[in-house]
Amino acid sequence: MLLHGNGENTLGKGAEKIKNKYLIFEFWTCLNTWKRSSKNTVWCLLGCSLGDFGTIYYFQITEHTYNTVQIMGLAMLNGVLTSIFLETLILVKQMTIRLALMTALKMSFLSMLAMELSMNLVDFLIVGEAKLTILSIPFMLIAGFLTPLPYNYYRLKAYGYACH
Repeated sequence: MLLHGNGENTLGKGAEKIKNKYLIFEFWTCLNTWKRSSKNTVWCLLGCSLGDFGTIYYFQITEHTYNTVQIMGLAMLNGVLTSIFLETLILVKQMTIRLALMTALKMSFLSMLAMELSMNLVDFLIVGEAKLTILSIPFMLIAGFLTPLPYNYYRLKAYGYACH
């Protein structure tokens, strides 16, 4: 079955059009949208990883009674908050601080949480606990980038929503 950008099946006469244009191959092949959504995802990754890594590192070098799940939950929260703070700093150059903060708060929390969860899951799978190692960090960053990227592309292409 061959699908074209118009959603028609070219193998059969009178084939029904695909109702959901987001299932069409051409929707997902816009190089400019992939570049822009990748850039946006890198900025989000920077903010999230600063908060996440900072939290994990703090608990790695101090005595504490928290378990891995508690540390990773706190790391996720701090990652999202750091990302919002960084986004506000970036946007305040273009708008008032109030509008910049409101825009940062309206970013996709689903995307940020998915990023944070994937980073911490990879860390746990590699190290077995909330601990940063030279081995785990590159894989955490790759997972943190790739996990939300298709969703960020979709939001940008379908609705024109981008966080930067």
